[in-house]
Amino acid sequence: MVKIEAVVRPERLEEVKTSLDGLGIHGITVSEVRGAGQQKGYTHHYRGAEYRVSLIEKIKIETIVPDNLAEEAVAAIVGAARTGEIGDGKVFLFPVGDAVRVRTGERGEAAIQ
Repeated sequence: MVKIEAVVRPERLEEVKTSLDGLGIHGITVSEVRGAGQQKGYTHHYRGAEYRVSLIEKIKIETIVPDNLAEEAVAAIVGAARTGEIGDGKVFLFPVGDAVRVRTGERGEAAIQ
């Protein structure tokens, strides 16, 4: 199993969810996060004062998938999240040793389906 963490633009969330749904991946966790990367923030003007915003609002999507779906899931996320501009995000993959469904006690891939 593989844990996929994707940090994407908030406006691309629905497209990413639709792409994952198309692969049969329905179990996701979504968090609103802030971060800094190459985009380096922006300058905001409010009531005549200038403010530098260095942490940009992003969406973090987390899911656990079987090994055989990992590359397809990454391709679906990248394809749905890409705008071609700086700040499109990143995708990280982590090996998962085991998973347990709390309700039934199922383990491994049975717990994530």
